[in-house]
Amino acid sequence: MHSHEASRLPVDPGVPGWNAILPEPGPARRLDDNITADWLVIGAGFAGLAAARRLKQLRPDDRIVVLEASRVGAGPAGRNLGFMIDLPHDLDSDTYAGAREADLEQIRLNRSGIQFAQDAARACGLEGTAFQLRGKHNAAATEAGVRHLDDYARHLDTLEESYERLDAGDMKRLTGLDYYRGGLLTPGTAILQPAAFVRGVAAGLVAEGIRLYEHSPVTKLDVGPDHVAHTPNGRVTARKLILGVNGHAESFGYYRRRLMHVFTYASMTRALTADEVTRLGGGPEWHFTPADPMGTSVRRIRENRIIVRNRFTYDPSMEVSERRIANVGREHDEAFAARFPMLRDVTMEYRWGGRLCLSRNGVPAFGEIEDGVYSAVCQNGLGTAKGTLAGMAAAELATRTESWRVEAMLRYDQPVKLPPEPFMYIGANAYLRWLHRRARGE
Repeated sequence: MHSHEASRLPVDPGVPGWNAILPEPGPARRLDDNITADWLVIGAGFAGLAAARRLKQLRPDDRIVVLEASRVGAGPAGRNLGFMIDLPHDLDSDTYAGAREADLEQIRLNRSGIQFAQDAARACGLEGTAFQLRGKHNAAATEAGVRHLDDYARHLDTLEESYERLDAGDMKRLTGLDYYRGGLLTPGTAILQPAAFVRGVAAGLVAEGIRLYEHSPVTKLDVGPDHVAHTPNGRVTARKLILGVNGHAESFGYYRRRLMHVFTYASMTRALTADEVTRLGGGPEWHFTPADPMGTSVRRIRENRIIVRNRFTYDPSMEVSERRIANVGREHDEAFAARFPMLRDVTMEYRWGGRLCLSRNGVPAFGEIEDGVYSAVCQNGLGTAKGTLAGMAAAELATRTESWRVEAMLRYDQPVKLPPEPFMYIGANAYLRWLHRRARGE
């Protein structure tokens, strides 16, 4: 047996609006004892919950334990923008698109994850905005953005995927805004209230007999032949272990210098008044990603709030300051003012940052990394769909279940090493700032 001491614990900056606008959850159940299980899943985000649910399907009589460092919905899973995207979404591409055959494989995998999430939503009785299979728009605000839409549409034609183009008039009728010059609607994206989704799925799993402990961060792992996860007040001994902690896999010594830790940022308005809703016009709910991946994503949600998200920063420490949140928040205010001049008195109620994990060669960190230890991390900026997919596949791999998903995931190369610091930090952030400036109108 050997040990992996956690070099750091998760730090999530700001208050995620998605979780804050939900009813206050009941008291957290913390691990305060020494227990045993057949399966331990670390992390109760999209990957961890999918792994636990798939394990329950495949091994219904086994004892399954899930450990979460904070509260379900308060961590990265409740901080994303809520797009569960089926189509290519390469953040390092001007148009999200990649090579045709790789994109076709990724679409198949993403849709498998979306279907699993939809089944989970139904099984857990989730209603309203928690999960909606309704599609999303790519929105263009500049001529360069319209050209990106043209290029993306041509790529979708080669993939034989359906879409609908919108002109400036269509976009104004949808949003009430004069800001956008065009859009492209793709029908296969699921739109989530991400905190509501993960909280609802977690509650459903607990009702099925899975033991979930919150505020129970893993501080040390003793590996093999039985694995022991230590928390501040207890420990879990299990035969097999699935890591659904995304970039924090590196905190336990896995994939050292192979994972890029990136933050993105969002702000959510207070609820609009009836007069403000009238002034805005347009539909009561819409969901935009920018034509340029480095632009500003915008959602208007049924609760009469607006969310804007932009900026990416590379932070190998996996922490950012409140000052960073405030500085990026000012850029969010500028983006909001440019799009919503009729709402100049509307303020942001919540601002937050969320952690992403990417690899330099755009592949997941997946597989059996030690005897009985399985990794379902590094979703490359699409944690909702790819996290769900990775969790499912990790459970299938761990149970030796025959699965096309596992075969596809194991065909990926492993993440490659990053350049040494401080060159990586300087170069990555300079590149991200350049991309952001180039996409500013979007």
